[in-house]
Amino acid sequence: MTAPIPRDIPNIPAIPGVPVLFPSHVPATAVVAPTPRRLATLFRLLVAVSAAAAVAVEVGLGSPLRTLSHFTIQSNILLALVFVASARRAWAARPPLPTSLTGATLLYALVTALVYHLILANGASPYPLPGILTGEAAAPTGWHAITNQILHTAVPIAALLDWLLLTYPGDLHLRQATTWLLYPLTYLTFTLTRGELLTPGTPARYLYPFLDVAGHGYKSVLANALLLGLAIYALAILLVALDHARPNPIRHRVHHRAQTGFRLQPPVG
Repeated sequence: MTAPIPRDIPNIPAIPGVPVLFPSHVPATAVVAPTPRRLATLFRLLVAVSAAAAVAVEVGLGSPLRTLSHFTIQSNILLALVFVASARRAWAARPPLPTSLTGATLLYALVTALVYHLILANGASPYPLPGILTGEAAAPTGWHAITNQILHTAVPIAALLDWLLLTYPGDLHLRQATTWLLYPLTYLTFTLTRGELLTPGTPARYLYPFLDVAGHGYKSVLANALLLGLAIYALAILLVALDHARPNPIRHRVHHRAQTGFRLQPPVG
């Protein structure tokens, strides 16, 4: 039950005049409508289509299950999916994908390139296998030669350029470097298990020569895996350090943020 409204409350007259709107101290440049980032969109779509097309050609030319079991193929599939999602966000002027995902994608692409060029395609390496996707010791020819260069060279370089030129610096964190090792560790378990399940003498039983248990034994393979894991972790730490040291490629956006007095971080992904 509510109390009755008192009858002796006087009527308060309205304030004469038109309400005055006080000027805002925020400059007009602080309020900017989001615009599509067309350059980032087109570049990422081109990279994603190139990676997906090269993977499709390799799957069509070889054994699908064996081809899809390669780290190269899996890392390029991941990169194609991430770049499509990033391109969509860039076109819609939405915030970028989490750096835990984009940083991992970049790391795996660089690992793919470095392992191929420093170990598999290097004549001075103890584990040369330039035709890694075909399982042949000779350098790939024909369509394999084209897709081989796209997957091991062109796409990783494009991923690196995208990170350097089209993303905002300082978003990678050292704690992410440890979680990025989960996929390489999972892949190591997968490829060793796959080799154990296949019949001895099966072609490409172990996809990578430095992980060939039949040829080198578990002691040597696990030592190789440990060294490679430490190298991947060091590369991840290097990426984080460079991300905090590299200049900002979106200079005009930094200029607008400095004028407002607010610590805004516009999406650049």
